[in-house]
Amino acid sequence: MELQALPSRIGQVRRIVSAQLRYWHMDPLIDRASLGVTELLSNVHRHARPDKTCTVEIELLLDRLKVSVHDHDPRLPVVADAGPLATCGRGLAMVAAMSESWGVLPDDAGKVVWFTLPTSAAAEPAAWDRRPHLTAAGPDRPRFTEVALVDHVAEVHRPEPAPARSAVPG
Repeated sequence: MELQALPSRIGQVRRIVSAQLRYWHMDPLIDRASLGVTELLSNVHRHARPDKTCTVEIELLLDRLKVSVHDHDPRLPVVADAGPLATCGRGLAMVAAMSESWGVLPDDAGKVVWFTLPTSAAAEPAAWDRRPHLTAAGPDRPRFTEVALVDHVAEVHRPEPAPARSAVPG
């Protein structure tokens, strides 16, 4: 999607990315993808010249989600070493910390800044989302209790997510 990287539009893009990830059943990736796209669009808003026009793409690959932002400014971003009292300069460091990989590709019309997130985390429940399941001993079983980890999410009925709809005209 192409847009002006203005604060009101950044929130819309975050909601669109979240809705698309819900549609793809990739809910565990929503927070990190939203954070990453917000940081990249904030950098376009703050630094891009001559204009704030950019394009956001999200791709679901075999084992990862790729989020990229293309803008018209040929200057490449630099990961800043922000001091402890700095009020900005940590965005790319956060993207690097929360993503599997990230990078910048210069092109004729500017640059593309991207990051990836592994989709395998979406398929596996987090360790904190598992609980022990106790099996009672019967007359023909040993007196010891078996403990096995079961997926908590397997016991919860979740409604089918609604298809993604864009709030952006066009």
